[in-house]
Amino acid sequence: MPTVLADAHNLLSELIAHYSSRVDYLAIRFEESEGTNILLRGNQVDTLSEGLSIGGQVRACYKGGWGFASFNQLNTIKERLEEAIAAARIVGDEETLLAPIKPVQDKCQLPLVGTDPRQIPLAQKKALCDRYNDILKNYDSKIATTTVRYSDSTQKVIIATSEGTLIEQSWADMEMRFVATARNGGIVQTGRETIGSRQAYEDLTNIDQQVRSAAQRATDALSLPTVKGGTYTVVIDPILTGLFVHEAFGHLSEADMAYENPDLLEVMSIGRRFGPEELQIFDGAAPVGHRGSYFYDDEGTPATKTQLIKDGILVGRLHSRETAGKLGETPTGNARCLNYYYPPIVRMTNTWIEPGKTPVEDLFEGIKEGVYARNWLGGMTNGEMFTFSAGEAWMIRNGKIAEPVKDVTLSGNVFKTLADIEAIGNDFYWDESGGCGKSGQSGLPVGCGGPSLRIRNVVVGGEV
Repeated sequence: MPTVLADAHNLLSELIAHYSSRVDYLAIRFEESEGTNILLRGNQVDTLSEGLSIGGQVRACYKGGWGFASFNQLNTIKERLEEAIAAARIVGDEETLLAPIKPVQDKCQLPLVGTDPRQIPLAQKKALCDRYNDILKNYDSKIATTTVRYSDSTQKVIIATSEGTLIEQSWADMEMRFVATARNGGIVQTGRETIGSRQAYEDLTNIDQQVRSAAQRATDALSLPTVKGGTYTVVIDPILTGLFVHEAFGHLSEADMAYENPDLLEVMSIGRRFGPEELQIFDGAAPVGHRGSYFYDDEGTPATKTQLIKDGILVGRLHSRETAGKLGETPTGNARCLNYYYPPIVRMTNTWIEPGKTPVEDLFEGIKEGVYARNWLGGMTNGEMFTFSAGEAWMIRNGKIAEPVKDVTLSGNVFKTLADIEAIGNDFYWDESGGCGKSGQSGLPVGCGGPSLRIRNVVVGGEV
């Protein structure tokens, strides 16, 4: 495919030069991707495929109005350019406000530290899925259904803009998901595990114990008592912390959410205190080796490390060039698209809470009755409200971890919950299992991280 890429470099530059005078801003993003998808449901092979995709998108802006068109044949790109430019000129009636960035010409590749998934035969990937599926199915006779999903994708992207940017960037991303459902009469429980990597195929090949733990949690939960619903002081592990900071806080930090919603913009005002002085929250693609890492976003803005909360106070938010321009702030390199079918929008990359100073064992001290929650099973957010299901949980009694319980959901208001953080653990874990969804673009790779947290006044669902 090097000929296609080389031809695309020259063609995109020529087209940008020819058409850019008709609009305020013009960008073409060309993409080549190849990947594998395998899905096993019990003994059935639901999906077994390898694919190659070539296509691109055109974005034009005129007087603040945007036109967008996608294509999967280079010989149609002129028609798509005309469509995007015409659409932008029809809807544009204001001022184009794009925060400035320095034009860049670069060619870069996110480095792998192990084997490229393209070097692994499909039969070998299928055999890996079979092995993990056997672990799930054979763990216990109570395992009723299993699901194993494997996917990898290798992308090469060229971005050319009317401002002189010309970037080629490539990476590989891999993910596996496991679900085991156990049944005992009318009682059904589910265990899940997910692992992802942008570093090596080998990261997926030696996780037998992690896969087994999904089946173990499902079967163990069949005989566990249901937690008594109420309001508790809760200790959560780093995986739940990562989920919380991404889902409950991270989406509210995406500036397109704020500038389109004046009420949210007022709530998310820079300088407002949200948590204790020890609380530090970041997002950024600049830290290397994570699933949300890259060198440039899909507008050609360099990756950054953006502090969102400093010493408990909101100090930043995540931007595309348009949101930064409209709010008078600095682009953060967070404009991302899932693939060429979609325009870039403001998305998280790697989002994390910095570790604190409290030893993890001390987080439980003084809790007469509370809940210790680990891992995640599912969850949802609605604005500033959230509900998450823990993968496993225990009661805390008199400062000690006591009996395990099931059906633990954690609910609350993100702003109140941040303010109710009582202590931040000195541990830390990166969770590379994330696939984020927004505006129809689901499965965008992200990283989440954090320490264990102790939080008061958390609503825990269960039996009343």
